[in-house]
Amino acid sequence: MTKPLPPLLPITYSDEVAAAKQRGAPIVALESTIITHGMPYPGNIHMAESVEQIIRDQGAVPATIAVLHGNLHIGLEKSQLEALAQTKDAMKVSRADIAFAIAERRTGATTVAATMIAAEHAGIKVFATGGIGGVHRGAEESFDISADLTELARTGVIVVCAGAKAILDIPKTLEVLETNGVPVVTFGSTEFPAFWSRASGLKSPLSLNSPAAIANFQSTREQLGIDGGMLVANPVPEADEISREEMEIYITRALSYAEEDEIAGKAVTPYLLAKIFEITEGRSLETNIALVRNNARLAAEIAVALG
Repeated sequence: MTKPLPPLLPITYSDEVAAAKQRGAPIVALESTIITHGMPYPGNIHMAESVEQIIRDQGAVPATIAVLHGNLHIGLEKSQLEALAQTKDAMKVSRADIAFAIAERRTGATTVAATMIAAEHAGIKVFATGGIGGVHRGAEESFDISADLTELARTGVIVVCAGAKAILDIPKTLEVLETNGVPVVTFGSTEFPAFWSRASGLKSPLSLNSPAAIANFQSTREQLGIDGGMLVANPVPEADEISREEMEIYITRALSYAEEDEIAGKAVTPYLLAKIFEITEGRSLETNIALVRNNARLAAEIAVALG
């Protein structure tokens, strides 16, 4: 039997986010796949709560986004965050399937693309994540390119990350972003970062040194009527990074395992991250948590500056 479609899109704002919207306070969106697919419980809930608190400490309000039983939630109550952290079968939803999760009353964790869609719908202008997806290595044969890149070209949200995930083909990822007119700004550096590493060996297309300058850049884009988002690359703190040369050894090994196990599609990224976690004996996860916190802090500062 077909489930009846809801007359209106079911959206629920957390009490904290609803109050922030009412008073015009700065809000920072957060994705939820990092909770359900990024790390195990209870580390994931500790990470999520600490990231939300960092945003509050900077004067903004966190809005973790997820689909819970068919309802799009902009901001999660503490009990909902705890339940999501323990969910084993949450969908990983992007632009192609966020509507499916809502229509079929499913529970889904939002990727970068889906979080951007929800954030724009809610009027949230800044989003903090770990690293964006991009062009996968070997994409000339697999055509595996993340929806994050096209979403950045069409959805007007500032995305603060630690660069593209180092498991990707970063030069091709930057080329696709340039082709789609997405401004790529590295904060405090002229070199584009590579997620776990502060440097990718590639010059950043643009660089700015303050949250106020980033906010002013985005405001100018809006005044010119330029659509689409902005990517802000925030290098991981030096004390927490794993060097690019060292990470490349681990990534190469993880890719060989993925090829042996015939991993493809959406399963590739979580598989590789899990393998790298094993190979590095947990160091990669520690760095991941550090960079997410660092990104949340900068995103909150940008949101405050926009206000």
